[in-house]
Amino acid sequence: MSPRALFVLTSHGVLGDTGTPTGFHLGETVEPWRALRAAGVVVDFASPLGGRPPMIGSEPGHADFLAHADGGGKVRATIPVADAEPTDYAAVYFVGGHGAMWDFPDNAAIQHLTRSVHERGGVVAAICHGQAALVNTTLVDGTNLVAGKHLTAFSHEAEHTRGLTDVVPFPLQRTLEARGAVYSGAPDKAPHTVVDGRLITGQNPASAPGLALRLAAAITG
Repeated sequence: MSPRALFVLTSHGVLGDTGTPTGFHLGETVEPWRALRAAGVVVDFASPLGGRPPMIGSEPGHADFLAHADGGGKVRATIPVADAEPTDYAAVYFVGGHGAMWDFPDNAAIQHLTRSVHERGGVVAAICHGQAALVNTTLVDGTNLVAGKHLTAFSHEAEHTRGLTDVVPFPLQRTLEARGAVYSGAPDKAPHTVVDGRLITGQNPASAPGLALRLAAAITG
């Protein structure tokens, strides 16, 4: 039986009080999807609310994904995270996009999914703002999943450069560090991927190809 991975996309579509649309980042979705399918991994999609999540980052090169029944077809009808069965998945991957900062951190179903996949020996991956799913996730012994882990995420400097430090609900990099994570980052928009055991993280959209290869390798052994 082919291994399965669950991609989790944000359901949140507005950037704070600005009225600016946001959502999950398509480019951070497509590259890992392609790599996992090539490795024989079945990919499912979930979101906090289920159904069709808001999307950003669409480019002409993504047309094949959007037209594919197992790509765009599944994205347009995501599983509610609370309905996803953790034992079905060898990996969970949290896709970025600023929307994740609002509906990932305090979602109990996301925390249960992440903890369950990790405790069963599965892979946990996240990119850009997808690491918001990890800030409040604890293990069965009560410790933070990220405590002592080497990782990356969208940097505080990059958030400041975009003028969004007062828009997002919390500082992602600094909160991960406060939970005990060992953060590293590259210059803004440069690719950077960190692997620490079964935790795989990417800093930004440019990191999606590198994360994709490492995630596929981690799942298939």
